[in-house]
Amino acid sequence: MFVKKEIMNRVRTRIAPSPTGDPHVGTAYIALFNRCFSHKNKGDFILRIEDTDQLRSTKESEKGILDSLRWLGLSWDEGPDKPGEYGPYRQSERAEIYSKHSDILLKTGRAFHCFCSQERLNVLRQNQMQDKIQVGYDGHCLNLSKKEVQDKLDLGEDHVIRMKIPETGECTFNDLLRGEIRIEWSQVDMQVLIKSDGLPTYHFANVVDDHLMAISHVIRGEEWINSVPKHLLLYEYFEWTPPIFCHMPLLRNPDKSKLSKRKNPTSIGYYKAMGYLPEAVTNYLGMMGWSMPSGEEKFTAEEMISNFDISRVSLGGPIFDVEKLSWLNGKYLREEVSDKEFIERFVSWIAGDEKLSSITPLIKERVEKFSDVVELSSFFVSAELKITKDRFSHKKLDIDTSVKILQFTLWRLEDLRSWTTDEIRLELQSISDAMDLKIREFLFPLFVAITGNPISVSVIESISILGIDMVRMRLRTAIDILGGISKKKQKVFDKEYRELP
Repeated sequence: MFVKKEIMNRVRTRIAPSPTGDPHVGTAYIALFNRCFSHKNKGDFILRIEDTDQLRSTKESEKGILDSLRWLGLSWDEGPDKPGEYGPYRQSERAEIYSKHSDILLKTGRAFHCFCSQERLNVLRQNQMQDKIQVGYDGHCLNLSKKEVQDKLDLGEDHVIRMKIPETGECTFNDLLRGEIRIEWSQVDMQVLIKSDGLPTYHFANVVDDHLMAISHVIRGEEWINSVPKHLLLYEYFEWTPPIFCHMPLLRNPDKSKLSKRKNPTSIGYYKAMGYLPEAVTNYLGMMGWSMPSGEEKFTAEEMISNFDISRVSLGGPIFDVEKLSWLNGKYLREEVSDKEFIERFVSWIAGDEKLSSITPLIKERVEKFSDVVELSSFFVSAELKITKDRFSHKKLDIDTSVKILQFTLWRLEDLRSWTTDEIRLELQSISDAMDLKIREFLFPLFVAITGNPISVSVIESISILGIDMVRMRLRTAIDILGGISKKKQKVFDKEYRELP
């Protein structure tokens, strides 16, 4: 499979999210800069789904990613829903392509079969960490004879395919933003290319797909810098011309730590549910490490593209500050939205995604007049609930138990693959039983955390309607109101949680 000559000199960038969780603002941030760079240069922006992790990848997550990027206005030129000449655009549909290319590496002696068990690899890693030496594969299967390899394959032994790495020297490459970077080959592991299930790892599929899809510039987060040597070596092994690499600075929390859902809402769905305007969110992401030549803070996506110059990206970690985003969103509401449009967009937000139709059955049986609706349902559309520690007082639950319930619920819901009322009810009942609590007692702190009141509409159905983004935020807020969890207590809770049935 070859790249057409007429497209080889065309700028083509891509975003390649993994559908294994919530659509992340970091994904949108990288997508925005890839789209701006390619469209500024009259090129193409491609969306590729990297779903080779069959255990964690879900169609729901893929749909969430696509819907969220569309909501932000970050459209793409080719992708799963916009077939082009270089598809398919889901890695799970390209297995034959990866198999063909791994065979090439095996035949040329640049890759090898590894039959090491996970138990052996775990022991190896533990010993290396204990001896404080570089953690990585030790080449145990590197020198197996062809007959030994074939005998093991004939017996059907589990195996992976690894790439060979130079033992000495260093890899030198140029980054579009950072200049020359040098990494010792001794720091690079013999990367697994094909897993035991026959599917490729990120690193192998990434290189094969980028070449076959004629990607000219790989613009991604700086956490991938240490992977460049592996990728460049694969380009060399296949005798392909590598793309230009550009590693963007990571988004940071206000305390300068890496942006994570533990400290900041990171899901695009959260900001949509909170009533932010998509154009304001996209504008704010454009301010992350980049600025307009005029210094203007409010600009459209089209204005960003027309003024885009990637050399203006600052390598200092951009701070994703929700308060600053709210300020910018307010400017959009006041300066760009007419009164009529304000009403239309507010109604669309409050009634969108079938939220209103989901809420109605819960409150209809509990009201006597329409004015009752606001008090009973306001928690569905409120940013933060006005609750105090006293609200959690319960004659059978102490504060420590309430915090434990909230934390265990948060952990369980974050791992939930199917977000339905029945699944949520099943999981909460499971934790309640494991903690030897009556379900009414168990649900009490959840009622307060989620609805703001100890008595309200069904908290389980409310959790289902609100979604994981809003629920996560409210559970964490409630835990903080109750005093938070110390590192010592966190370890105790984590041990107890892991021991739950």
